[in-house]
Amino acid sequence: MSTVVRLATAPRAAPKLALLGTGVVGSAFVARYQRLQERALHVPTLAWLANSRALQPCDVSVRQALDDANQAVARADDLPPWAEGEALRAGDIVVDATASETVADWHAEWLSRGVHVVTANKLGSGSSLPRAQAIARARADSGAQYGDAATVGAGLPLLRSLRALVAGGDRIHRVEGVLSGSLAWLFNQYDGMRAFSGFVRQARQAGFTEPDPRLDLSGEDVRRKLLILARAAGFPLQTEDVRVDSLVPAELAALPLAELDAALVQLDAPLATRFKDAYRNGARLRFLGRFDAERASVGLQALPVDHPLCGGGGTDNRVAIYSDRYAEQPLVVQGPGAGADVTAAALLDDVLAISQAA
Repeated sequence: MSTVVRLATAPRAAPKLALLGTGVVGSAFVARYQRLQERALHVPTLAWLANSRALQPCDVSVRQALDDANQAVARADDLPPWAEGEALRAGDIVVDATASETVADWHAEWLSRGVHVVTANKLGSGSSLPRAQAIARARADSGAQYGDAATVGAGLPLLRSLRALVAGGDRIHRVEGVLSGSLAWLFNQYDGMRAFSGFVRQARQAGFTEPDPRLDLSGEDVRRKLLILARAAGFPLQTEDVRVDSLVPAELAALPLAELDAALVQLDAPLATRFKDAYRNGARLRFLGRFDAERASVGLQALPVDHPLCGGGGTDNRVAIYSDRYAEQPLVVQGPGAGADVTAAALLDDVLAISQAA
C-alpha cells in the first residue's frame, strides 16, 4: 500500500482537498462546494477528484473536472486512478463519496499518515470489525480526524451524541431506530392499497435508494449503519452478530440488475399481507435496526402508533438511545436521513470542522 500513496514531509500552510467518487453524492458535494465558495466561505482548495475511470485536477474548473471524470471511459489498469494523484500529505483531507471496499481499505492507511478522512462510505466502520478497529487505532495514534457523520443519519447529530454520552461516562443500554431514509419513505408512503413495487420505483427515481434497491430492501445498508452505531457505543459487534430479516425473496435476490424492475412485483403480495395484519392491530410498519448487550437485529416490525419510533415523515431517520441517563424516556434524534444533498452537506460540514481546527 505504501508504494501507492506518498507522504511528503514538508509542512503545509493549508490543507488541500481530494474527492473520491463522482456519482450522485460526489456530484452533490461539488455543487455544494461551489455554493460555499460563491458565498466567500473559506473552504480548502479542491486539488483533484477521481472515480474508478479517471482522475481530474481541479486547477481550472471544479465543474469541468467533474464532467470530464464522469465522461471518461473505463480503464483496463487495476491500479485505481486516484493512486496517481498529487501526493496526500499530513494535514490534507480526502473525501470518500464512494461505496468501494478498495477505498475503505485505505482509510486506516491514510489516517496513519496524518491524512484526515471524511466519508459517506459505510464499509470503513460498518463492515469488517478488524478494519473498523484499524481505523480507530490509526485515528488515535496519528491524531488525524475521521469525519463519519455522513455514514449514519446523513449528518444528523447521532454519532456525535452517542460518542458524547460514552465520553461522559454514560452507559448505553440499547439503541433502536429507523436508520434507512429510503425504507422510512417507503413505509411512510405505503398504504396497503397501491403496489409496494410502485413505491420502490418512485424511491429509486428520487434517488432515495441505491441504484440497486435490493441493497436497501435486504437490510444490508441498515446492518452497516447499526454496526457503526454499536461500535461507537462500545459494542464490538461482528457482522454476523446482527440478525437480518430481508424483505427480498431469494428468487428476486438472485436476478441480474437488468431484470430487477419487472420482477419487483414479487414484493407486493408479502408486503400487502404484513400491512393488513398490522392495520388490524392498530399498528404501523417500520423497518428497524436494534442492538443491546445481548443481541442485534434488523427487520420489519409492527409498532403501536404511540411508539417513539412511529413519528416523523418523509425520509426521516428516528433513533432512540436508552442509557443510564435516559433509562425511562429515550433520547430521540430525528431528521432527514436520505438524499444526496443532505449527505453532501454532512461531508462538507466535517471538512469545514477539520480545516477550521487545523
